[in-house]
Amino acid sequence: MSSTHDRSRLAAGIFAAALGLAGAVASTGAAFADDMMMSKDQMMKVQQGNMERAKTQHLAACYGINAVAKNDCAAGVHSCAGQATSARDPKSFVLLPAGDCEKIAGGALKAS
Repeated sequence: MSSTHDRSRLAAGIFAAALGLAGAVASTGAAFADDMMMSKDQMMKVQQGNMERAKTQHLAACYGINAVAKNDCAAGVHSCAGQATSARDPKSFVLLPAGDCEKIAGGALKAS
C-alpha cells in the first residue's frame, strides 16, 4: 500500500470516529435536557425524598464529588436534585453514608 492510501484510510477512520462521538454527545445532551425539564413539584418531591432518605439511612451531604446532573441537592446554586451543570461542583452534593465523604479526594462536608 502507498502512504497516500494509508493516510486516506486513516483520515476516513478518524472522520467516522468523530461522527460517532458527535452522535453520542448529542444523545447525552438530549438526556440531560430531559432531566432538566423536571417540574417544580417533581423537584420538591425528589428533594423531600432525598432528605428523608438522609435521615433514615444516616447519610451525609458530600460536596464536590458529583457528576454532571448526578447530584442529590445543592447549596443555593440551583433548585436541587439532578441539576448540577458541572462535575465536582463545590456547591452540589451527593448523599453518602456518614463518614465516607472524608475518605474521598475532593469531598467536603460543607459547600465552598
